[in-house]
Amino acid sequence: MAYVLILYYSRTDSVKHLALQAARGVEQVGIEARLRTVAPIGPVHDASAHSIPNSGAPYCSNDDLENCSGLLLGSPTRFGNMAAPLKYFIDQTSEQWMAGSLIGKPAGVFTSSTSMHGGQESTLLSMMVPLLHHGMLITGIPYSEKSLINTRAGGTPYGASHVAGANNSSVLDEDEKQLAQALGRRVANIALALRKPS
Repeated sequence: MAYVLILYYSRTDSVKHLALQAARGVEQVGIEARLRTVAPIGPVHDASAHSIPNSGAPYCSNDDLENCSGLLLGSPTRFGNMAAPLKYFIDQTSEQWMAGSLIGKPAGVFTSSTSMHGGQESTLLSMMVPLLHHGMLITGIPYSEKSLINTRAGGTPYGASHVAGANNSSVLDEDEKQLAQALGRRVANIALALRKPS
């Protein structure tokens, strides 16, 4: 069964809401959207301490990653880079890299920041680098998507994004929703087009 893995880390729900909109886009194409997250890490967390999250999407497994037909990767911005929990997860994917299990599969990225110039584009670009090492086919959002020209908040050609503002709002505006859905549709359509007949 074909599915697009939507793998994200979210602390304030902004990235989670982008993931949910991307999932809507994937499902509009008629393919399963599989939402997964990663465990928090840091001084008070150990990524190996939790086997099941308290709420929300389940943690991503090796099988989820290896068998996906496409990948959407989401993280909040952290000084212009992806958050440590997502980076930690990706750093553990050497086995998939050696097996070539992601080669030739489409991928897209999404992010959220507090401010308009909070490092969204550098975060999106940094998330693409390990996916390129895995041999994935990176896709962005083309300017044929009218919301990319009209947006006054999030949205870039590199991937979907959200500007949370000073009040750290996780509520997406209409353009941000449309762009996240467009990215989901794009990755899903490419995944279906590249599927080998069984």
